[in-house]
Amino acid sequence: MDWNKTKTIFIIVFSILNVFLYSLYLDRVMETQNVQVIGQTSIEESLGLDNITFTGLPPATKDSSYVSAKIVTFTNEQTKNLVNQTTEVLNGTYLQSKLDVPISVRNSKGEYSFTEFLSKHVLNGTEYVLWEVNEEKQQALFFQKADDNPIYFSPDAMLEIYWNEEGKVTNYKQRMFGEFVKFNHKKDLLSPIEAIGSLSSRGYLNQDSKITSMKLGYSTLVQLTETQVFAPTWHVRVELKDGKIEDYFIHAVEGKIIEFDHE
Repeated sequence: MDWNKTKTIFIIVFSILNVFLYSLYLDRVMETQNVQVIGQTSIEESLGLDNITFTGLPPATKDSSYVSAKIVTFTNEQTKNLVNQTTEVLNGTYLQSKLDVPISVRNSKGEYSFTEFLSKHVLNGTEYVLWEVNEEKQQALFFQKADDNPIYFSPDAMLEIYWNEEGKVTNYKQRMFGEFVKFNHKKDLLSPIEAIGSLSSRGYLNQDSKITSMKLGYSTLVQLTETQVFAPTWHVRVELKDGKIEDYFIHAVEGKIIEFDHE
């Protein structure tokens, strides 16, 4: 048996096999890319048919983690450092404060600014982000942030500030979480356009509406006695044809629509 000849044949065969397998691999890659392009195009085309517009979507976030945290139990050591206010803690986790001397949060133009008040008069105040100002109720609602992103409508991560007719804060109510811990492996997230497509395919978006903003945050996934788990969540703000504003929340991993009890 001519071993050299046999070895040469094996080399040629394996070389041909490698080329064939690489060719199959390239074909699969191209097919996947084509499917992704077709899928994205179909979302955009579907939105275009209903004249649903969007501009300035945030960049796609490749992955993110679930986070967990424990509800903070307020201590006398914390509250005694709050100046110009009388505080009461209910059930250990619900802080109510009344300002001894009301503090203005409205300027001469009638605009509200809470930055200074949060940093000077609220425990960990800089960890909260403004969600809504209700001038009729003279109230502002804030959400605590996790990993610099808001936790949407968790009763245990809210700050409510109230003011009088002069635009001066009279009292506030606060709940908050302690240190946030990332856990589990990072998850692939829906891109902004995929999240919008999820809303559209479920019939949530009306014709002639406009996506005005999108932001990534968190929503409660699991709620235990003291510890809660939060999932990455897209917040999509939509302006309808008549000017009405609607807010939608989408689980950024699973794509399901999340509905909150805003009350």
